[in-house]
Amino acid sequence: MQGHRARKRFGQHFLIDPGVVDAIVSAIAPRPGDALLEIGPGTGALTEALARRAGRLHLVELDRDLAERQRQRWRNDERVTVHEADALAFDYSALGTRLRVVGNLPYNVSTPLLFHLLEHRDSLIDMHFMLQKEVVDRIAAAPGSKRYGRLSVALQTWFEAGALFDVPPEAFDPRPAVHSAVLRLLPRGEDALLPDDPAVLNRLLTAAFGQRRKTLRNALGNVVDASTLSETGIDPGARAETVDPQTWVRLANRIADETS
Repeated sequence: MQGHRARKRFGQHFLIDPGVVDAIVSAIAPRPGDALLEIGPGTGALTEALARRAGRLHLVELDRDLAERQRQRWRNDERVTVHEADALAFDYSALGTRLRVVGNLPYNVSTPLLFHLLEHRDSLIDMHFMLQKEVVDRIAAAPGSKRYGRLSVALQTWFEAGALFDVPPEAFDPRPAVHSAVLRLLPRGEDALLPDDPAVLNRLLTAAFGQRRKTLRNALGNVVDASTLSETGIDPGARAETVDPQTWVRLANRIADETS
């Protein structure tokens, strides 16, 4: 599917390296019974490989020209459905409860898109994404590191996050100015400690990491008192990046319980 000029407003960088395609598909390991959804199939480098191995494949493409090309390419294959839609507003839950999501995500919308997908987490088996390496490093960061932040906690609360491998700029056309990496997100098991009220956790993280140079006593002064922090195992004099995701969840659940 050649001849399409990348559009800057969509943040398009098309994957052209067959070795990287093979590595991504091997990491996903699609099976004949799987229902996959690819976000931003573009010119179809990943799509072709996924369609050969998946049982059902949904494509979500915003660019109308590329969406039409995909419709023409798969018009005789009932296993592939093209959705001409904005991935930031798409209802992933409408496609069932065992969906595997994959995509080479535009750098300019990757973070809001990940938060949107969080809203549909109950429908997802796993997610594999190509993202800007800096974003992957932030998502997979451990507590105490400079890259650990709100995005790290928000995703690691619900998913096990793992960086699989890096991808150089020359694997794309046009070449991006940064390196990329492939991320795997797997839902946590049934025994995981999860938020009773995700909105409470979100408010905590927004307040804490929005002022990350402040101590938690000061950053969260309008949300929770220092004694509650201490009783939850959090040093009020510490900063947000030192607290692991499970402790954030325990704090959020205590606040939710006290205000219910």
